[in-house]
Amino acid sequence: MDKKPEIIVSSRDMDRLDALLEALPGGAFPGEEALRAELERARVVAPEEVPANVVTMNSTVRFRMADSGKEFSMTLVYPRDIGEAPDRISILAPVGSALLGLSVGDEIEWPRPGGGNIQLTIAEVLYQPEREGKLRR
Repeated sequence: MDKKPEIIVSSRDMDRLDALLEALPGGAFPGEEALRAELERARVVAPEEVPANVVTMNSTVRFRMADSGKEFSMTLVYPRDIGEAPDRISILAPVGSALLGLSVGDEIEWPRPGGGNIQLTIAEVLYQPEREGKLRR
């Protein structure tokens, strides 16, 4: 099995995600254990120390599909911010949990509609709150 890439999470995101998980009823979403496991293995840094190429909460990421080279963008958000926007992915979705803390160049498997997975590469972090100086709550 492939080694998981290192992930970096800001202390601010960690605090907010811990609070979110504590507020959810037990078993509220299927990926809870996976998210907890990702948070446990994360290297936690101060918001101002997050590298500019790392996916944090509210980051917009450009992905490249391995098989076609096509690209698309998504924003990683908290459940309350998902709304009807098709270009947002909740941290509570399995792919959202897996995306947090990854860096440009890392790969992720994304479920295809109708079954199977597609291999994606994180091509660019188009927007990251920490990079833009949004370091406080």
